[in-house]
Amino acid sequence: MPSRDIIVIGASADGVQMLQELVRPLPADLPAALFVVLHVGAGGALVLPTILSRAGKLAADLARDGEKVRHGRIYVAPADFHLLLGPRGIRVTHGPRENGFRPAIDPLFRSAARTYGRRVVGVVLSGMLDDGAFGLREIVDRGGVGLVQDPFEATYPDMPRAALRRAPTARPLAVAAIAAELIHLANGAGTARRANMTPEPDPIEETGSRLETEDPEKIGTPTVYTCPDCGGTLMELVEGELVRYRCHVGHAYTPLTLLNGQREQIEDALWNALRAPEESAALRRRSADRALEGGLSALANAYDHQASDLIERAHTIRRVLEQPIEHLADEARVSAGEGGEA
Repeated sequence: MPSRDIIVIGASADGVQMLQELVRPLPADLPAALFVVLHVGAGGALVLPTILSRAGKLAADLARDGEKVRHGRIYVAPADFHLLLGPRGIRVTHGPRENGFRPAIDPLFRSAARTYGRRVVGVVLSGMLDDGAFGLREIVDRGGVGLVQDPFEATYPDMPRAALRRAPTARPLAVAAIAAELIHLANGAGTARRANMTPEPDPIEETGSRLETEDPEKIGTPTVYTCPDCGGTLMELVEGELVRYRCHVGHAYTPLTLLNGQREQIEDALWNALRAPEESAALRRRSADRALEGGLSALANAYDHQASDLIERAHTIRRVLEQPIEHLADEARVSAGEGGEA
């Protein structure tokens, strides 16, 4: 069995605690390098290396572009940058968001799989939606190992469940068991295969950059959907039973993260729609007061009537906003689990 010395880890909600538990038992001389993507804001990314260094024996630091990979270290994706792996080492890029995130888990997993093949272990921990699921599928398809936090242990089981659906050969384990398995895999007998120095082209490029081809239709089918990030037309990319979406700029989504992005668009549109009638009603009420002061009672009544009509419209919009639409994502999870793509 080849040594598995490239360990890529993705986490989201409750990920900091899970990462601490994962790295705590790992020895300082672990013959492997760890690469971590956590969905977190700028402040969280800055302190994460310190947290992980204190949690265990491995030194952790923010990844730097062009840095060479060294065993016994943890490389953390900086805030607002994708962390990638290539034939010449570590890449840190400010490409378009994927699945609504930057850094995103899928680009790291894909780039590791295409560069290091069987040497890769992919780990998906607690989190919402399904970032990391498609990347883990690529890791196992290329001979790597997939490990997933047991959904029954995870505080937020969406990402682990999605990963197990997309990569059925991945193993669900408790975090403590994942740590033990990483040690076992990193110390595997035999010589690891040489890294693949000519990665295959990916319709969704690891760099997250815009399409190089002048004809985007060569890599996918145009859809009626628009990108939640930039408003561009989305291309549908079909790989077997897997479906992804990508705009010309480079933003990329799974069906579930696209649904989530559309949900956020709807909510933003409704809040904007609420503001206009409320502001207009306030102006009419003010105009009614001024009309009364000037003895124009008929005009004041007209303004009041218009204001009341606008307020009623605003109340209708507000009632819609107060009704949760998160169930749309829940239905997508059920659909994805029962019948493939949502």
